[in-house]
Amino acid sequence: MATTSQATVDDVLTELAALEDPKIRAVNERHGDDHGVNLTELRAVAKRLKTQHELAGQLWGTGDTAARLVAILISRPKAYSAEELDAMLRDARVPKVHAWLVSYIVKKSPHVEELRTAWLADPDPVVAGAGWALTSDLVAKSSDGLDLSGLLDTIEAQMKDAPDRLQWAMNESLATIGIHHPEHRARAIGIGEELEVLKDYPTSPGCTSPYAPIWIDEMVRRQGRR
Repeated sequence: MATTSQATVDDVLTELAALEDPKIRAVNERHGDDHGVNLTELRAVAKRLKTQHELAGQLWGTGDTAARLVAILISRPKAYSAEELDAMLRDARVPKVHAWLVSYIVKKSPHVEELRTAWLADPDPVVAGAGWALTSDLVAKSSDGLDLSGLLDTIEAQMKDAPDRLQWAMNESLATIGIHHPEHRARAIGIGEELEVLKDYPTSPGCTSPYAPIWIDEMVRRQGRR
């Protein structure tokens, strides 16, 4: 690969193409992700490139999923405007790109609260899911200014019939409220038991079920929060 200062979009795309593994792609495609690059190797590419915000924008513009994941890792989160991040999220339909964009860029942006509140109310369920993911993060860190009872009301009314990705994000917020806020724990568990969302989700041995009542109880037990 070219040196960091000389790297071009074509250089990065060529290297990512060489790392493509059909077996990895087959696994990823079952989860809606259309790339076949091992993420450890992809992170190594980004580490060599270091922060290059202009190159990140060019890689994002290719629309290639692996290139977009590299773009996220070499971006400067605080350099994006709220409008740019909103447009990027709406264009990031692939789950892994969507998740990394929220986790690695939006959460570090000075516009995070503005975007969280706007996305929560968005009619697009994928965009709304990002709003709920940011809300879950905020619930875990500091609930100042959040209406936790109101969030539980919304979850109780809407989560059961929500599209998959929105439902998953709302369920995470439900569990996070129950884990971090004892005064709302009984209600959070009750909502989970009533709605039974993800109750039968297959869980590997040693992993915690995403079913909120089990998830809450297990995390509370581990953290000694009772």
